[in-house]
Amino acid sequence: MDDLRTFVAVADAGGVSAAARRLGLSKSIVSRRLFRIEAELGVQLLARTTRGAALTEAGVTFRDHAARASAEIDTAREAILPTGDLRGHLRVAMPLSFGPTHFAPVLAEMAHRHPRLHIHSAYSDRFVDLIAEGFDCAIRVGYLQDSNLIAKRIGPIHGKLVASPDYIEKNGAPQTPDELASHQALMQGTESWQFQDGNRIVTVQPQGRFKADNATALAGAAAAGLGIAWLPDCIIHDYVSAGALVPIMTRYPPPPAGAYVVRPPGQHPARKIRVLTEMLIEHMAGNPEIWGLDR
Repeated sequence: MDDLRTFVAVADAGGVSAAARRLGLSKSIVSRRLFRIEAELGVQLLARTTRGAALTEAGVTFRDHAARASAEIDTAREAILPTGDLRGHLRVAMPLSFGPTHFAPVLAEMAHRHPRLHIHSAYSDRFVDLIAEGFDCAIRVGYLQDSNLIAKRIGPIHGKLVASPDYIEKNGAPQTPDELASHQALMQGTESWQFQDGNRIVTVQPQGRFKADNATALAGAAAAGLGIAWLPDCIIHDYVSAGALVPIMTRYPPPPAGAYVVRPPGQHPARKIRVLTEMLIEHMAGNPEIWGLDR
């Protein structure tokens, strides 16, 4: 089974080196497992190239069978061992803005509770392709786009419009969404902002000269007085508590978003994903002041 899983990892990663990093193994061990399974089958599954490894025709066919066999064994193991320690590997992708500070402690607690489980986490604000990059699941925050991934909501994410006291003193504070057009907005790209006006949703297209693909960086820019930012409460909690950022336009709050565990499509989620999901739900519910749930 280790050989099968290793072959699937190499096939999905496109090479031995990338698969070794995903699995937390040395390249020599990965290569040895590939050699062993090809020798057992008597066929070449992978064609080695200067760029990595490409599946042969036999490899394409065998990869799907190997993946299904590995999944069936995992399902069978969980069926006969529904409780107790988790084992194997868990690869999870998390947003860089939230992950290290807000979600990483949950992974650490999970590792304490399950010492036979190997946890590999990756932190990035880019959109991670779970299937192509070999992740078991990811934590995503915001408004989910349509996809074939399966999502489980773990809690709401509330946000605010904020600005520094210096910015407000120099430029004033907008009172309505229409007034945002005359202010500098701090954004991740060309996104639109939405606000609740009673039962109506108002959408605006803010403009600004400072952009960053990371919410923590935008919070720092807002505290430096560069403009107005639309940020989650868990990112700006300390800034607001210290008075470095001030909530503005509070009559028009942004609609709440959500935090989700997403996984590739499949009949049943692995128990390690279910356990992580339950721990994250408990973590968010147990820290309402950080997530803006105590309002």
